[in-house]
Amino acid sequence: MPVHRPQHTVTLPLLEREPELAAAAHAVDALCGPSPTGGLLVYRGAAGLGKTTLLSEVRRLAAGRCTVWNARGGETVTPGPFDLVQQLLRTVLTPDQPPEGATAAPADPRGAAGPGDERHGADQRPHPYERHGARERTDEGPLSPVPPVAATAGIRALLGDRYEIVGPALGVTSPGEQHADPQGVRDGLDALVERLAARRGPLLLVVDDAQWADLETLSWLASFARRLGRGLPVLVVVAYRTEEAIGETERQLRTLGTHARLLVTLRELTGEATAALTRAALGEHADDLFCREVWAVTGGNAYEAVELLAKVSDSGLSPVEESAGELRALGASARGTGLITRLEQLGTATTRFAWAAAILGTDISLDLAVSLAGMNHEEAAECAERLRTARILVGTDPLEFVHPLIAGSVYRAIPPGVRTAMHGLAAWAVSRSGRGAAAAAPHLLEVHPDGDPELVEQLREAAAEHLAVGAPDAARRCLERALLEPPLSSVRTVLLYELGCATLLTSPATTVGHLRAALDTQQLDDPLRVDVVFRLSQALTHNNQTGDAAHVVAAEAARTPDGPARMRLQAAHFLWEGVQAIEDDGPDRSRRLAGMAGGLAGRGSTERVLLMLRAFDGTARGESAEEIVQIAERALVDGGLPTGVGWTDSAWGFEPPALLGLSYAFADRLDRAESLFTEALRAFEISGWSGGHLSFAHALVGYVQRRRGRLADAEMYLRESLRLADRVGDGLPMHWDAACMLIDTLLARGHVDEAAAAAERYTFATPYSSSIVIPDAPSVRGRLLLALGRKDEAIAELEATGEALVSRGRHNVVMAPWAVDLARAVAEDDPRRAARLASYARDRAERFGTHTAIGVALCGAAVLKEGPARVELLAQAVAHLEASPCRYELAVARVEYGIAAGFPAELGCGLDLAERCGADGLADRARRAMESRHVKR
Repeated sequence: MPVHRPQHTVTLPLLEREPELAAAAHAVDALCGPSPTGGLLVYRGAAGLGKTTLLSEVRRLAAGRCTVWNARGGETVTPGPFDLVQQLLRTVLTPDQPPEGATAAPADPRGAAGPGDERHGADQRPHPYERHGARERTDEGPLSPVPPVAATAGIRALLGDRYEIVGPALGVTSPGEQHADPQGVRDGLDALVERLAARRGPLLLVVDDAQWADLETLSWLASFARRLGRGLPVLVVVAYRTEEAIGETERQLRTLGTHARLLVTLRELTGEATAALTRAALGEHADDLFCREVWAVTGGNAYEAVELLAKVSDSGLSPVEESAGELRALGASARGTGLITRLEQLGTATTRFAWAAAILGTDISLDLAVSLAGMNHEEAAECAERLRTARILVGTDPLEFVHPLIAGSVYRAIPPGVRTAMHGLAAWAVSRSGRGAAAAAPHLLEVHPDGDPELVEQLREAAAEHLAVGAPDAARRCLERALLEPPLSSVRTVLLYELGCATLLTSPATTVGHLRAALDTQQLDDPLRVDVVFRLSQALTHNNQTGDAAHVVAAEAARTPDGPARMRLQAAHFLWEGVQAIEDDGPDRSRRLAGMAGGLAGRGSTERVLLMLRAFDGTARGESAEEIVQIAERALVDGGLPTGVGWTDSAWGFEPPALLGLSYAFADRLDRAESLFTEALRAFEISGWSGGHLSFAHALVGYVQRRRGRLADAEMYLRESLRLADRVGDGLPMHWDAACMLIDTLLARGHVDEAAAAAERYTFATPYSSSIVIPDAPSVRGRLLLALGRKDEAIAELEATGEALVSRGRHNVVMAPWAVDLARAVAEDDPRRAARLASYARDRAERFGTHTAIGVALCGAAVLKEGPARVELLAQAVAHLEASPCRYELAVARVEYGIAAGFPAELGCGLDLAERCGADGLADRARRAMESRHVKR
C-alpha cells in the first residue's frame, strides 16, 4: 500500500494537556490584561513528556502581548553561578561595549526573536509536535540577536546603586575583591526585574530543564517567587524533570512549587492520544494495531513518539498492521545505544564533533567546538551539517542539540578517559578565549585528580570569582575539588582556610569544620593562624556556640607570645566572654578587662576594640555612665569608627561597634547611638549584605527608636529585622535580639496579644541563646508573663534572672529591668521584699547616673507607695525623665503622676505624649482616668 503523505502543513496537537493549557492561557491573560498580574507556573515530569512543548505554547500565547525571555539548563556541564539569570536577561544587559576592565561577553549562544518575544535560539525551533510529518524544518541558522536596549551607562541606570553588587553576577562588570552577600545579590535581582517590568511592561520569564539550573539562579527564583502574584507584572514558568532533580536542586524546586499558582505533574500519553498523534503525523488511514504498537514501543512518551513517527515518515513505512513489527527497531535508533550506533555511522570525524558539542553543553560556540574536536572550520561545517540532517544538532553558530535526551546520550557515550581529557581541553579553550577561571571551572571540576598545582590555582581563582559574585556554593565546589587534586601540603592548609571563609556567611557550622581542619595541619604561619582562630570564633558564635568561641581564643592566646597577635586574641577572648549569656566568673573577667584597658590610649584597632569592650562591660555592670562615655570616646577617631573596626571590616566583625553603640544608647546618648547604627544600616546596604548583618542593623536602629519612644517606627524596623533573619535560617542569635526588642516594644505599646504571638513564633523562652540578648531576654519574658496575668511564672522567671545577673556583677536596671518588675509582682504578698528590690533598683540607677535609669527606678518605687509619698516620687521621676531622651518613659511618668496627683493638665500632657509615642495601652489608661474625673482635653 503506498504511503500517504499529507500535502498541507500539519501542526501536531498538544494532546491531553487541555487543563494545563487553560491555566497557562488564564495566567497569560492576567499578565497581559488591563491590570497586569503575574505568578508562577511549574510543570514537572519525566523526560520526554512534553514540558518543552508546553513552554513553547505558553510563549505562543504571549507572543506580541508582552516581553518574553527564556533560559534553559544543560545536562552535560555544571553551569556557572547565575548562568540562567544571565540567559534570561542577556538581551537587556549585554552592552555594546564591555565595561572598563571587564571581559567581553561571548556571543549569545541562543539568539533572540523579534519584538515582544525576545526568545533565545534554543527555543526558536518548532516544538517536537510541530517538527515532523508534512511540516519540514528548515535550518536558517541562528537569528540575529535583538539589539541591546542599554549600553554600559544604561545598565548602570537600570541597576542604580546596586551596580557594584549585582553587576558581577550578571557579567556586566568585573568582580571586586570583597565577598558578595548572596542575599544582597538576590535582592538586587528582585529590584532589577521589578524595574524592567515597570519599564518594558509585563514580563514572561520561561525556564526549561530547571533540574540542571545553577543553584544560584534557583535560589533567586525560589525567593523571588514569594513576590509573584502581588501586583507584580511578572509571570515565571518553570519546567523540570522530576527524576533528575536531586539534593539542593530538588529542595529549591520543591520550594518553588509551594509558591506556584499551578503545579502540574505530567503523565504519559494514553493509547488514544498516541493514536491521534500518529494519525496527525502519518494520515488518518493509520490503522488501530499500528497505532497501538506506536504506544507500546514509546510507552506514551511524547518525545519518543514524535521521533519514532518522524522515522516512520522518513523511511516510507506504511502505517498499517503489516509494518508494526518494524517499529521497535526504528524506535531504538532514536535513543540510547541505537542513537549512538546511528551517530557512529556518520563517521569518526562527525562523532568527534558531536562529542565536542556534548562537552560544551548548551553554550556550543562553533569556534570552541572546532578547537575541541581538533579540526578546521571546513571539516566542522560538514560534520555539523551531517548532524543537523540526522536531527542530532540544530543551528549553525551557536549550535544546540535537538533535545536534551540526545545531548545526554551522546555525552554518556564518550569513553570516560576521553571525556575527562576533553573537559581539560575545554577548560583550556575557554580560558584562552578570555572568559576567565570562573567560566572554565565547570570543565575543571570534571578533570580527574592528578596532583596538578596549576589546576589547583585555577580552581582557587575561580572560587575567588564565585565569592565575589555572591556564589559561595560554587566557590565551595571549586575548593573541595582542589583538595582532591591533591594540592601541596602548604597549599592544602590555605585551601581549608579559604573554604572556611567561603561558607562563613551561609553555613557557620561548615565553616567551623574547615577552620578546625586548617588549624589541625599545624602549617599556618603565625599571622594567618591568628586570623583563622578569630574567624573560627566568629563562626562558633554565629552558630550559637559562644562558650566554645571564648575557649578557642583563650587557648590560642595562652600559646602566643606577647605582642600584637596575643593582644588581638586577648581582645577576642574578652569579646566572646562578654557576650556569653552565662560565664563562670564575670566579676573577675571585668576586673581583668578594666586593668588591661585602663592605660590604653587607642593606638591601633586592637586597643580601640578593647576600649569598646570596656565601655560595654561598664554599661552592663551599671558603672558611671559619664565615665563610660569617656571610655567610648577614646575608642573613636574624630567621633567616628576607626579604620579596621568599621561595620564591614572583616578583621573584627560588627560586634565591637555594635556594643559601643549600645553603650551610648544606655548612657542616654541616643544621638551617638543612632548615628552609629544608621551608619551600619547604610554600610551593609551599600555592601549588599542583605542577610544577618542587615537584619541586625535594622534591630539596632529599631531599638534606638524604642529608646526614643518612637514605638511605631521601632516596631517597623524590628519586624523588618525578623523578616530578613527569617530568610537566613531559624533560631539564630539575630532572631533572639530582634524578637526580644520587638516584644519589649509591643509591650510598651500595650499590644500584649501581639507580643505573646511574637514570643510563640520565635520560641522566646528557655533555653535562651548562648549569647546575651539586648535588652535582657529573661527580664523581658518576665514582663510579658506579668502582662499576660501569669504572675507566679513571672516571679519565678524574674527571680532566676536577678540571681544570675547579680552573681555576674551586672546591675544595669535599664538593660535588665528585672528588679522593678519583680518588686511590682511581689508587692501585694511581700511588701518588704518589694521595698528592698525597689531600693536596689534606685541605688543602682543612681550609680549609673542617667536620667532615664533614675526616672524609671523612681516610677517603680512609686508603685509601692500611696498618697503624698507616691506623688512625690512620681514628681521626681517626671523631673528626671524630662531631661532624658526617652519619651515613652516620660509619658508613663506623666500619666501616673497626673492620676496620682489629680492634675488634669499633667494627665493631658501624658496622654498627648503617649499618643505621639504610639503607646496605645498607656493612652487608653490616660483616657479612662480623664473620663472617670470628667476631664476634657
